[in-house]
Amino acid sequence: MTPLPPTVLVLDADPPPRLGRLTGRARIVRTDAAHLAERLPAADVLLVWDFASHAVREAWPGDGPRPRWVHTASAGVDHLMCPELAASQTVVTNARGIFEEPVAEYVAALVLAVAKDLPRTLAQQRERSWRHRETRRVAGTHACVVGSGPIGRATVRVLKALGVTTALVGRVPRTGIHGPDDLDRLIARADWVIAAAPLTERTYRMFDTHRFGVMQPSAFFVNVGRGGLVDEEALARALERRWIAGAALDVFAAEPLPADSPLWELPGLIVSPHMSGDTFGWRDQLGAQFVELYERWVAGRSLPNVVDKTRGYVPGH
Repeated sequence: MTPLPPTVLVLDADPPPRLGRLTGRARIVRTDAAHLAERLPAADVLLVWDFASHAVREAWPGDGPRPRWVHTASAGVDHLMCPELAASQTVVTNARGIFEEPVAEYVAALVLAVAKDLPRTLAQQRERSWRHRETRRVAGTHACVVGSGPIGRATVRVLKALGVTTALVGRVPRTGIHGPDDLDRLIARADWVIAAAPLTERTYRMFDTHRFGVMQPSAFFVNVGRGGLVDEEALARALERRWIAGAALDVFAAEPLPADSPLWELPGLIVSPHMSGDTFGWRDQLGAQFVELYERWVAGRSLPNVVDKTRGYVPGH
């Protein structure tokens, strides 16, 4: 009797992943958040395609068997981690390798747009207002990138290509990477402060009133990591009181950002809808990545992108 192929449970989102290459090699079962808990026990693999959902964190502690492998179509894993998953034998992998360069390009675009005053240029064009002015050189400025993972390292590479002097801060100091004890000193002299760290207990709201107070008045802050890295009320005060020159947030504590949020109208704040890593074809890349990982898993080969569930990210960076 031919053994049944493994069951891959997909926590779906629209549009769904293209998994046609797995036809005959996997039994694909799709679910929404409401039915995830009842379908988890029958799954060998869980693909968290809806990377904005917290349904895994809520459903995992239930009764019955659990998938041997969970893959999330995102860089961050904070949306799915819970104590029960962390303590289990289940392997968790993420989408490392998909978003790094696009996010770095997005950060560079923000730096250039702010330095060259493009928002005002576009506003004055709409007003048909001809007002000559001077803008800032990017080369020779200083950036502090917080988060030494692939996204942080890619951001450093791109900013260096623009002539920006960069400092990279990670969880522990090592060659080419500063530790947390250097953070205040580095952001105090930075023109650009870039948050690209994973969300953990140690990084939750690390950018608070103190950190915004340390930054120089001409500094510009960017968050492309996770919304929980920032105390949004502290950032609002910093912008209103002009402690810093401006900020750009691509991630937020609550997403989608509510229409009545005061962040929409904060002076000097650029709001984008969690899109910094999403370029044309990104969903197809995520689907292809999962298929490649599945083929390794079925063959009994080791998986890349394995998350340290106690730390909340892929180690080795």
